[in-house]
Amino acid sequence: MEARINIAKVNPGSYKVMYGFTEYLAKATLDKKLMNLVFLRVSQINGCAFCLDMHWKDLKAQGESDQRLYSLDAWRETTFYSERERAALMWSEATTNIRDGHVSDEVFEQARAQFSEQELADLTLAVVAINGWNRLNIAFRTPAGTYQPGQLEKLKKSA
Repeated sequence: MEARINIAKVNPGSYKVMYGFTEYLAKATLDKKLMNLVFLRVSQINGCAFCLDMHWKDLKAQGESDQRLYSLDAWRETTFYSERERAALMWSEATTNIRDGHVSDEVFEQARAQFSEQELADLTLAVVAINGWNRLNIAFRTPAGTYQPGQLEKLKKSA
């Protein structure tokens, strides 16, 4: 598949705004491995090949097990994830699939039991960010497969 548009080149201002989410989240108090797990799960829901490749590789670089990665799509059916991770995954799915009845009070209460208000705000921003990246990469057919862990940090330092 060939890319349709390289948004970073065509519209660097919009890319910079999107990257601002990433920069903010890098400084958030949420565990980076948990955020990447959320990024991977939301990318599975949305079918974003580029983001699946990226976050799978980032999680592997962070020491994530193959078992947890290949079971992520069925996380409810396993015991491989902590209660905090389960709450984050449930929250991420509910805030991604808002056409499925919005975010229920039950899902909110389960997430709120595991996360502070600040953490839940940051988790929600992480879901907003990955949904945005998914939509950009899907719309413009960003090719998957070439991403290497740490690549974005290197690009930022060289810019």
